[in-house]
Amino acid sequence: MKSLLIIGFVWPEPNSSAAGGRMMQLISLFQNQGFKVLFASPAQDSEYMVNLDLYDVERKGIALNCSSFDVFIKELNPSVVVFDRFMIEEQFGWRVAENCPNALRILDTEDLHCLRIARQKAFKKKSVFQTTDLLIEEVAKREIASILRCDMSLLVSEVEMDLLVDVFKVDNAILYYLPLLFATNALPDLIKLPSYENRKDFVFIGNFLHEPNWNAVLYLKETIWPLIKKQLPEAVLHIYGAYPSQKVLQLHQVKDGFLIHGRANNANEVVQQARVVLAPLRFGAGIKGKLLEAMLCGTPSVTTTIGAESMCGDLSWNGCVVDEAVSFCECAVRLYRDKQSWQQAQQHGVTILKERYLYAQFENEFSARMTFLMENLAAHRIANFMGELLHYHTLKSTKYMSKWIEEKKK
Repeated sequence: MKSLLIIGFVWPEPNSSAAGGRMMQLISLFQNQGFKVLFASPAQDSEYMVNLDLYDVERKGIALNCSSFDVFIKELNPSVVVFDRFMIEEQFGWRVAENCPNALRILDTEDLHCLRIARQKAFKKKSVFQTTDLLIEEVAKREIASILRCDMSLLVSEVEMDLLVDVFKVDNAILYYLPLLFATNALPDLIKLPSYENRKDFVFIGNFLHEPNWNAVLYLKETIWPLIKKQLPEAVLHIYGAYPSQKVLQLHQVKDGFLIHGRANNANEVVQQARVVLAPLRFGAGIKGKLLEAMLCGTPSVTTTIGAESMCGDLSWNGCVVDEAVSFCECAVRLYRDKQSWQQAQQHGVTILKERYLYAQFENEFSARMTFLMENLAAHRIANFMGELLHYHTLKSTKYMSKWIEEKKK
């Protein structure tokens, strides 16, 4: 059986973040191609990490800056290695290249970190984000170098694919668009879901370790929710999310109908009970798992241009996409009050899922691409001269820094 090693930034927590769900989807995708999957990570165990044994995935703890990894991977000798985010490729990419030179190296970007960081910096400076901001972003230099060093990088966003090709001049041959995916049987049966009449209130859901989520909740509290509450005095906004800090919990205010619940035991359940999802994201990148979850739950959403970016193509959104606070409030109130608008938005969500996020639309093509790369790896790498150049130069510095740290520890 072909073996595949995933080196994780953290252990997967599919009930805590879209990144965790994405990782479990990738594992399933690779297993369907006949790979035996081993998941390794230098991260500490967490209370909410998934039990990988239940998914027939072996797990192994590994150490940073330690040659024990060299012994481990040489013995494993995987056919394919997947790096979970560019920081992991920086740490382990050179070790994989040295010890398993014939292994196909794949980077799962999750989202384009440099884009999210550059947008966040522009937001904090109260300036309009320009794509040229990316060219001076330090993280971009590291992330693009990582993308170039890998044989294939997985992107969840078509906008990010275009940025890599047009702004950073990355060869499209080493990029692959693979969004979050769902099986056909996961599509919502609207008849079986709670009806418009059987739902009430608004909901926001998102991991609070992710800065865009904290900023969105603060924006709801200070600006948007007071406007909505004035028109819908009986409505309540339920805020759910893993890892809430004390500053998040302090926003809880019963008299204002602004309730902080922390982690949701069952995210689908709380989203299905709500009438409308609110997601006023002002910076970020990638595609938003919370908004796909809303569609799966048959719950219309109101979000921003950043929130809906690269998610629906030319299709109508599952609700409203607006950036200005008053318009955001008006859309939220209209969806909440108008059953016809609400049902139409619900149908739009189902259409988006069917047209853009089904396994069946990507599985065979992705499998074919994997097979082609594994059979033509030498020629593929020769064509990626910049990647070979970066392996020769930049990984030398990473390698010797790692060795220096290892010796210092001794």
